[in-house]
Amino acid sequence: MIDPTARIHATADLEAEVSVGSDTSIWHRAQIRTGARIGAQCIVGRDVFIDEGVTIGDRVKIQNAALVYHGVTVEDGVFIGPNAILTNDRFPRAITPTGDLARAEDWTVTPILLRYGCSIGAGAVVVAGVDVGRFATVGAGAVVTRTVPDHALVAGSPAHRLGWVCACGVRLVDHNGHPVPAEPDRYGADPDLRCPTCGRRYHYVPDAETLEERPLVPPQGAPA
Repeated sequence: MIDPTARIHATADLEAEVSVGSDTSIWHRAQIRTGARIGAQCIVGRDVFIDEGVTIGDRVKIQNAALVYHGVTVEDGVFIGPNAILTNDRFPRAITPTGDLARAEDWTVTPILLRYGCSIGAGAVVVAGVDVGRFATVGAGAVVTRTVPDHALVAGSPAHRLGWVCACGVRLVDHNGHPVPAEPDRYGADPDLRCPTCGRRYHYVPDAETLEERPLVPPQGAPA
């Protein structure tokens, strides 16, 4: 079902049984395969490929020429940068061991989950079988080979953690205003992190290797 408020460019190719939510825009030459579901208020850029059965949440931005393959699930509020690639096969082969052309029954889809509010940078590759946590950020050109915790900042090939980021995307700092490092033992005595831009505060949870957001503290004298 295509919502009547959705904007679909004339050159976009939508196959059968595609669902598009309200106020979503799909631009030039995008290809959406059968059974894909795209939520409300999304932006699907030029030359994007969304494979069969892919689920895209609400308020997702998929930039030009990104490739989102079968088996990927994208939660609400996710950013996928231009030319990013989300794969689905851990052991890719064009042929079987006997030399025949490999067909659908000859391989197993290994899914990817992009959780609420995360960002995948331009040209990044997310390898099949990986989850990217809530509000995590994957740097441009990274190759992600293992699951990324909530709020983690990763980059490189293979991607490794550089630090931690706020829900607004800015890198978190310690009480001295220094960017917090990747490894928890370096700030284990000072587990409280803050955003220098929006003021949100977080606490490092070592057992879970992730962050918990703490309530904002109102200014002195202000009502709680």
